[in-house]
Amino acid sequence: MKKITIAIDGYSSTGKSTVAKQLAKHLGYIYVDSGAMYRAVTYFAMQHGCIDHNQFDKAALLSILDDVAISFKFNPALGYAEVYLNGENVEKAIRTLAVSEFVSQIAAVPEIRAQLVKIQKEMGGNKGVVMDGRDIGTVVFPNAELKLFMTASPEIRAERRYNELLQRGEDVSFEAVLRNVKDRDFIDSNRKDSPLIKASDAIEIDNTDMDLKEQYDVILNLVNQVLNKA
Repeated sequence: MKKITIAIDGYSSTGKSTVAKQLAKHLGYIYVDSGAMYRAVTYFAMQHGCIDHNQFDKAALLSILDDVAISFKFNPALGYAEVYLNGENVEKAIRTLAVSEFVSQIAAVPEIRAQLVKIQKEMGGNKGVVMDGRDIGTVVFPNAELKLFMTASPEIRAERRYNELLQRGEDVSFEAVLRNVKDRDFIDSNRKDSPLIKASDAIEIDNTDMDLKEQYDVILNLVNQVLNKA
C-alpha cells in the first residue's frame, strides 16, 4: 500500500502526540514529536543559563545552537521513541511544567525553527511518517496527504495536563497549568515566524467531549479514507 504523510497540528494538550503514536504504531509509520524537539532545545537553553524567568539571551543560545544534537530512539518497552539530547535520555526532563513555561519563547526564534524544520523535513522525506506540532501542515509538510488540526477548550486541556503532571509527581496547581496553557496559546498563535494556524485543507478535530478511543476511531477513519484513495 502506498505510504502517506500525516501532519497533526493544534494547541497544547489536545492529545496530538497520543493519537500520533497510536496511528504510527497501527500503520507501521515513523512517529516524530516535533514539539519534543523544541522542548529539548528549551531544556538545553535552561541548562546553559540562556533563559529563565528574568531573561532570555537569544544571542547566547544561538551561539551554541550547533552543540545541540537531538535524536529519537525507539523504546520497545514503551512502544514509542524517546527523545535524546546529546546522547542523554531527556524524555521525562523535557515534559515538566518548568520547560513548558519557556518552550513557546524558544519556538518563536526564527533561527531555531529553521534548523529544526530542516531536520523534520529530512525525517519525513520518504513518507510513511506521522508528525505532530504547530506548523507541520503549514510549513514542514504543506503537501501532506492528511492534515489534522486538534483543538479543545483551554479548561479541558489544562485539566488533562494537570492530571498528567500529578501522575509524574510534580507539585503544581491547576491555576498555574491553566495560565501556562493560555499563555502558550497566545504566543504560539501570535509569533511572527510560522504561527500556529489551521491549514486551509486541514480537518479540525475538537476533542473537548471525546475520550481517547473516540478520538482515535474518528481519526483512523479519516486516515483509512485517504489511504483508500492513495
